[in-house]
Amino acid sequence: MDLPGRAALITGARRIGAVVATELAARGVDVAITFNRGREEAEATLEAIRRHGRRGLMLQADLSRSSEAARVVEEAATEFGRLDILINMASVYVEVPFDSSTEAHWDANMNVDLKASYLCARAAVPRMRALGGGRIINFSDWLSYSHRPRYRGYLPYYVAKSAIIGLTEALALELADDNILVNAIAPGPILAAPSMGDQEFSAVEKATPLGRWGGEMEIVKAVVALIDSDFMTGETVRVDGGRHVR
Repeated sequence: MDLPGRAALITGARRIGAVVATELAARGVDVAITFNRGREEAEATLEAIRRHGRRGLMLQADLSRSSEAARVVEEAATEFGRLDILINMASVYVEVPFDSSTEAHWDANMNVDLKASYLCARAAVPRMRALGGGRIINFSDWLSYSHRPRYRGYLPYYVAKSAIIGLTEALALELADDNILVNAIAPGPILAAPSMGDQEFSAVEKATPLGRWGGEMEIVKAVVALIDSDFMTGETVRVDGGRHVR
């Protein structure tokens, strides 16, 4: 799929997502982004999209609700006259010790990381079918893809991101006849959390075979590659500097 003239919807366009949105616009894509509470960051991303001469759209939504997922897809497709690409990046990532975890913690991860990806895909598919095909890219995590939960305190997150891999594979099979290719990206050490200290930052570098953090552009490269491919579907691509092999 060639990028110029296409239209994309990116959920959770913060931090890495903001860079993905901006870089797709630089490559000729009209981009709609969603946010829940981070309005200021979404506005900055919208401005960056428009600086590249592309149409942009910013939509506030709770994507765990079917009506909201359908609304943002409809508004994006109406604004751009088409919808070729859906990138599900919205996620909840909060450390909660198991003994302190509650049903609300479980639901938050399942609703945002997993359910919202399904709901947005379900809403976007008819628009893609009308165009003769499309691309859906979900986001998992290198730990979930390795099937080795190495860090305590992230049980709901780990399970939700593991389920994303299953969702990706099942959607790829369901939508193959429609030429809608569905893949996932499993990031590793791409961008450190703002609260991370120097010692922890260095420890991650030492644990990564390539010896460094990847940076947002490595995710952009993976996204562009998955959009460009006409024969890859149902795959989860790790972008982790080899972290999973150590």
